[in-house]
Amino acid sequence: MLKSTLSLKPAEVNKEWVLIDAEGLVLGRLAVIVANRLRGKHKPQFTPHVDCGDNVVIVNADKVRVTGNKAEQSVFYWHTGYPGGIKGRTVRQRMESAHPERVIEKAVERMITRGPLQRAQMKHLYVYAGTEHPHAGQQPRPLDVGAMNRKNRRA
Repeated sequence: MLKSTLSLKPAEVNKEWVLIDAEGLVLGRLAVIVANRLRGKHKPQFTPHVDCGDNVVIVNADKVRVTGNKAEQSVFYWHTGYPGGIKGRTVRQRMESAHPERVIEKAVERMITRGPLQRAQMKHLYVYAGTEHPHAGQQPRPLDVGAMNRKNRRA
């Protein structure tokens, strides 16, 4: 009796659409679940070198929560390219800015393995600050992340 490992080919991948409401969810716990969905690790035919994950739509990104003092103490740094050009903004400043969805995008991006496959997988993540999204035609299946674990939700 021979056993062989199934290796998916890109043409054999079935991508589903998943809708997640981020209102009241903890940022890090949400990012882990979304990263696993984007990579396809929840599927039994997961193949590490193939983009076999789902398309994920996140709404209400401006209502995501962080626990403890992370809102004031966790800082996103970047460099302008000029000498002494290091800049930083706290999570609270980013959440109150014009693009609060970038906090979730950056958290998920840092949880996926780097490289060309990461860039391909991140194109399947759609994050919106409000409740409206243009992906109703794809009929995304709602995923209740708050019900998976009681720690996923903060009031």
